[in-house]
Amino acid sequence: MNGAGRVDAAMVLCAGLGTRLRPLTDEMAKPMVPVGDRPAVAHVVAQVRLAGVSPARIVVNVHHRPADVRVWAEVEQIAVSHEPELLGTAGGVAAAASLLGPGAVLVWNGDILSDLDPRELRVESAAASLATLAVHARPAGEGNVGFAADGRIVRLRNSSFGREDHGGDFLGIHVLGEALRARLPERGCLVGDVYIPALARGERLQVHVTMASFFDIGSVAQYLAANAEWLRSRGLGSWAHPSAVVNAPIDGSIVGAGAVVDAPARRSVVWPAAHVQSACDASVVTPAQKPFISAR
Repeated sequence: MNGAGRVDAAMVLCAGLGTRLRPLTDEMAKPMVPVGDRPAVAHVVAQVRLAGVSPARIVVNVHHRPADVRVWAEVEQIAVSHEPELLGTAGGVAAAASLLGPGAVLVWNGDILSDLDPRELRVESAAASLATLAVHARPAGEGNVGFAADGRIVRLRNSSFGREDHGGDFLGIHVLGEALRARLPERGCLVGDVYIPALARGERLQVHVTMASFFDIGSVAQYLAANAEWLRSRGLGSWAHPSAVVNAPIDGSIVGAGAVVDAPARRSVVWPAAHVQSACDASVVTPAQKPFISAR
């Protein structure tokens, strides 16, 4: 590593099928769905860049509708690891090894929007920790993570390995140390196939407790909530791209580039080039023939 605990590369995991966000992901790869003024993955990469890693060592993996992400990534000069077959989170990081280079790697789920500063996340060699996971703390026994008073993880999912002082929710943001990277499987899940077996062997994984915001854009309702938070965090009641044509109220809505609004849109997200022709509420309006996808 370049310094004590510092990360050397970053991997944004975007190779899922986006099934929870269908039918939106039938039209666009999940990482590219717009949140506010940019694709979701652009918000993730903006946070990842705070880690200070070289731009050439930020990697995005892709599977479903790979061209959607690749076009954006080329403009941003971000490396793309294409997975014709899904490899899982562990296999995805392993497959991108040559692009990532050596050292500790920041791993961030592409559907997780958070204002976490990745410079807070470290793998401390003095503690012999193989990985550090960002966690929202909860009472003992709650959430998908349990940890001891010293931050050592003692539970993941339903597997327990020691006395638990606190529970927590894993944010899908973590740092893998170089030693752990060296034994990642070609296929498999970081939690189920790497972390839990490591804990069973008595190895150390650490939590980083954070109060950072956290939005999982896994469903249409969660996607709308993330867009509402984008407005709230900027003190905006609504937002429209300068190229949008807005002929009706857009209270609490976000309107993308080239969209046309001819009927009221309330608490909705209007995708670029979409046309609102009848009133909508808590909906996503896309350019498809069936434009309203309601969160209800």
